[in-house]
Amino acid sequence: MSSYHHLSRRDFVLSSGVAAILGCQARDATETIDRKNRSNRPLVGCIGAGSRWSSEIAGQVMQHGDVAAICDVDGSHRRMARANVLNQQAKHARNIKVTTHEDYREVLDRKDIDVVVICTPDHWHTKILIDAMRAGKDVFCEKPLTLTIDEGKQIIKVLDQTQRIVQVGTQQRSSSMTFLTALAMIRAGRLGQVTDVEITIGEAPTCPPLSVKRVPFGLNWEKWLGQTPLADYVSGPSDDATRGFVNSRCHKNYRWWYEYSGGKMTDWGAHHVDMAQWALGMDHTGPLWVEGTGTFPVPMKEGHPTVRNQFNTATHFDVTAQFPGGVTMKILSHSQNDRGILFTGTKGRILVNRNRLVGKPVEQLKDNPLPQGALRQIHGGRPLKGHMHNFIDCVATREQPISNVHSHHRTVTTCHLANIAIRLGRRIHWDAEKQKIVGDEQAGLWQAREQRKGYEIDV
Repeated sequence: MSSYHHLSRRDFVLSSGVAAILGCQARDATETIDRKNRSNRPLVGCIGAGSRWSSEIAGQVMQHGDVAAICDVDGSHRRMARANVLNQQAKHARNIKVTTHEDYREVLDRKDIDVVVICTPDHWHTKILIDAMRAGKDVFCEKPLTLTIDEGKQIIKVLDQTQRIVQVGTQQRSSSMTFLTALAMIRAGRLGQVTDVEITIGEAPTCPPLSVKRVPFGLNWEKWLGQTPLADYVSGPSDDATRGFVNSRCHKNYRWWYEYSGGKMTDWGAHHVDMAQWALGMDHTGPLWVEGTGTFPVPMKEGHPTVRNQFNTATHFDVTAQFPGGVTMKILSHSQNDRGILFTGTKGRILVNRNRLVGKPVEQLKDNPLPQGALRQIHGGRPLKGHMHNFIDCVATREQPISNVHSHHRTVTTCHLANIAIRLGRRIHWDAEKQKIVGDEQAGLWQAREQRKGYEIDV
């Protein structure tokens, strides 16, 4: 249970007057977007063409670039993605040849590809990103960027060597006016000194025991597994928790297996912890220590699942991270408040998520609005643009994107530390300057993991 008191309805009333003020600020920010057609559209290679690519990212990419190559280890994904791209091209009278590939290296070998978009499951992000940077490509990669803490260090080493432009898909940094306004308020001192942050990110699903099944036709299961241990393909009926997707080790459900992801902690945690550390000005550092408890859907032994045919990431968790300056961050699966971030300071508190920004300091904006341009300052004085638009602009200018590798590595490290703490069941001490777990040799080994032969990440 959260240590914070439940906020009353009166505390969280967002008046129509304040809503109008925020609306004016949003219009002021977004009307600066340059809507002219780009005469020099980059050629884009898509690596990972499943549901995330087709439902969200493809449309964003094709506003700014031309997709020329599609890669996925599942043939059905390749076919559907290519058909979608060709259909969109036809609507806009564009005629770009679109090739399909099972091996991502064939996309990277193409000299005409300028930009790569990575929408694979998490356990493939780092290797493909590193290979793409070494191939001279700029990259948009979905979050979380890494499977382990040490993978983030590897990415930064190659990034510094190659000087490529990499944008991480934490879209809240660009597209959420509620979050950007909350950050501007905090930086303007409207909450005073922030002392406590409570992040609620929701619970992970469970599933019944799954059966070993024949690998679906057209899916290269061995290659899908990549650096992770060989495992049977298991699947079973869908349920409400997975929104109709078949329960399996693969595709949409990969997030609920520690072999391939970090559960809710690195899914929604990667968004909200990122916004919290950014707001606090701590996205260049990290916590002093992290501790917490978790509930798992299968028996665990020394932090590892003992059952191989059911989801295994924590369903419930209560994590505390202590940051420098006396700031305490709670990361919760559930609380008495809405999902989102509750910031508490010496002058008041606000709750923010993608749909709401509420609290007494928000109501006070009606009589004391933020200074003109306060939201733009969150983006370093640059116009506020969509996340993909910001990336494409940075490819041209060579500026750092709003969600860059260095900041994302620091915030997702907090998520990784939280998972280590709940899986081992003890406090984990962190040296943010040296970027290493201290005083616990066993926990220190969890910063990396063994990679299957042929899929090692070599830097």
